[in-house]
Amino acid sequence: MSIWIQVVQHLQPGGIETMALDLQRMEEAHEQGVIISLEGTKQQALQDWPRLRPYANRLMFLNKQPGFRLSTLWKLVKLFRRWAVPVVHTHHIGPLIYGGIAARLAGVKVVIHTEHDAWHLRQRRRRMLQSFALKWVRPMIVADANLVASELKSALGFNDEQVQVIKNGVDTHSFAVGDKHLARQLLGLPIQARLIGCAGRLEPEKGQAVLIEALNSLPQDVHLVFAGDGSQRQALQRLVMALKLQARVHFLGAIESMPQFYQALDLFCLPSYFEGLSLVILEAQACGIPAVVTNVGASTEALCPRTGTLVEPGSAFAMAQALEQQLALKATGNPRQFVKQAGDLRTTARNYAALRHRYL
Repeated sequence: MSIWIQVVQHLQPGGIETMALDLQRMEEAHEQGVIISLEGTKQQALQDWPRLRPYANRLMFLNKQPGFRLSTLWKLVKLFRRWAVPVVHTHHIGPLIYGGIAARLAGVKVVIHTEHDAWHLRQRRRRMLQSFALKWVRPMIVADANLVASELKSALGFNDEQVQVIKNGVDTHSFAVGDKHLARQLLGLPIQARLIGCAGRLEPEKGQAVLIEALNSLPQDVHLVFAGDGSQRQALQRLVMALKLQARVHFLGAIESMPQFYQALDLFCLPSYFEGLSLVILEAQACGIPAVVTNVGASTEALCPRTGTLVEPGSAFAMAQALEQQLALKATGNPRQFVKQAGDLRTTARNYAALRHRYL
């Protein structure tokens, strides 16, 4: 049995963390994957994100405190040596610095690093740090979208041979078309309303306030439903009250059955200011739900061109127009078919497995 390690910054609900779990779940029969979270504790993570519970015995938490911690680096070096780890896969800059450097010091054969977005490289300090870490660790570099690959090459001077693209994928067996009426009953949502859904952390960069403001311009039978939690929940609820939209906005918090959430919708919306290649866009479309998303990051690569709509971020007026137009449209294509062709998890998992085995 071959042990392989993924290193993430934390294990909280999010796209990177979901991808790490999915890759572990889709590993090959002779592999045993472990995910190491630099931050946090297992008890808190399992409490905050019930989805982690089936994987609990293959999760480790280092509870790293803020700032650079040499002790965390040496913990990883000792762990990789003790387990004779052949493969380490890091996700984003913090895990690259700790997990990547530790892997090289421990003599790990295969080091893979996935970059999930590149907007942070616009900051000179982050760009220099990332460049140093990549040149020192010398991993196989993966971008999860064409846009991310292009920005990596432009910002850090890599060529096409040094950066390969493996696009994010979702499980199209789990995320599938379902019974809308039943899904709404189970989630306690209004049966007759036209429902627009949004999934993700409730944080400023996710732009949910713009979506709530847009609802104020939409017909009374249109409701919003949010899946997810975060630091902005109370602020968003105050905005809902100020606009007198309490009867039309539903906060579900963190829910375990995301396919059921998407199946309850008429339309999905992601109003973010920043994104990489977002899994939630793919998940909604895999359930047959068309999407309206902001034109940021690699969202264009995740959006079905026949059924989806792009809108510029930050404008409630533009968002309301796009949502109303999309709700009025008759289906002209199949977003699920797009995801099966361009964003299926099994293709993603096979491509990463090929990287893990390349030099073993």
